Amino acid sequence: MSQASTVETPSGKSASDENFPVTRLLPARLRSHIATFYAYARAIDDIADNPELDPGDKIQRLDGFAKAVSGVGSMNPAFRKAYELSRSLAATRVTDRHCVDLVEAFKQDATKLRYDNWDDLIGYCNLSAAPVGRYLVDLHGESEKVYPDSDALCNALQVLNHVQDCQDDYRALNRVYLPANWMVEAGVDVKALDGKQSTKALRRVFDLCLDATDGLLDVAARLPGKLRNRRFAMDAAVIIAIAQKLSTELRRRDPLAERVVLTKMQYAACCGYGIGRVMFRSIFPPRRAG
Repeated sequence: MSQASTVETPSGKSASDENFPVTRLLPARLRSHIATFYAYARAIDDIADNPELDPGDKIQRLDGFAKAVSGVGSMNPAFRKAYELSRSLAATRVTDRHCVDLVEAFKQDATKLRYDNWDDLIGYCNLSAAPVGRYLVDLHGESEKVYPDSDALCNALQVLNHVQDCQDDYRALNRVYLPANWMVEAGVDVKALDGKQSTKALRRVFDLCLDATDGLLDVAARLPGKLRNRRFAMDAAVIIAIAQKLSTELRRRDPLAERVVLTKMQYAACCGYGIGRVMFRSIFPPRRAG
């Protein structure tokens, strides 16, 4: 058994399993750094989602990753992916803050199983999702002024993922991200997540989540137009289009009855639409008021 395997608990998931793996649009010179960041994030996410580990064990392992990526303590091969990311951050002059925030989110996953309301959930997303976008913003040398738009996009993606995976999260980890106050107002218990299909009450909760998510996507729609790097802007525009389409699909389909994902044709259409919008904007820039 390798030393890394005594800390990591690989799930077997890769970037191709994610909803929004559009990194081929990003500059080739940055892709190795993005892959290093993803490997780190995947490793700590797998630890947090491992049902066989107790919370204390998860937190201890996650703390080890946080220290390693920040260069604290002696070298331990078990945290190789964190050290590789630390070297990448030094080479690209990106802060380790985003990587540490991800650890804090996954430590929260180890102990927190319910979310009181939408603000409580977004507080979690600000640690578990927003840092990913901020890392990419920094990596591309973009301004921190676009953080709010990037945060809105990443948080929207996270909530869509929560709705998609609500049954799996409940069954495997007894973890429910749906805002508890909306569940109470709809008169639905978390046990409804174990059903073969959604009840009308649970459907109302899903729709409330999607309504709020669509609000985030409205904010995120400003992001591509603010990015200086055209390839990054295309990537953002494609992801926004995918998220909008997935939100639509989650409204008309039942995430308890089926795994709601986009078809290859829908995915391709979103890619074409997002890229086309950025190209059109570059050719015909919007007129400034005044």
